[in-house]
Amino acid sequence: MKVLDLKCSHEHRFEGWFASTEEFESQLSRKLVACPVCSTTEISRTPSAPRLNLSSNRSDNGASSSETTPGSDHAMQARALQFMREVLENTENVGDRFAEEARRIHYDEAPARNIRGVATREDAHALIEEGIEVMPLPVPAALKEPLQ
Repeated sequence: MKVLDLKCSHEHRFEGWFASTEEFESQLSRKLVACPVCSTTEISRTPSAPRLNLSSNRSDNGASSSETTPGSDHAMQARALQFMREVLENTENVGDRFAEEARRIHYDEAPARNIRGVATREDAHALIEEGIEVMPLPVPAALKEPLQ
């Protein structure tokens, strides 16, 4: 199994696991490798060092010293993905009925609950003008389905 360090054209960095380098190249050419953050298929390899499981590379809590540090891009991406997962877990997907359902909740015609869905820009502006708070939140394709 080959673990490759990858990045997308938007500079999101992530790992990919492949049977071989040739398998990675094959999947890349068929646009089967996508960024888990933004779903682009414009992916490239980044230089990586071999991973050695030596006790001197571990901190007191057992985490590798090469793990993401709190201010790093990796850490920010991880926090953003965790936030998105929590939003998805704690909201009901009402799909393209979002504007209609948001109005029903706002006007007490439906039970109050956290919802998510799809709305046009015009519908979102109309909701805001009615005093209904909405927040656009693009969900990466990787989070729309269970992760493997």
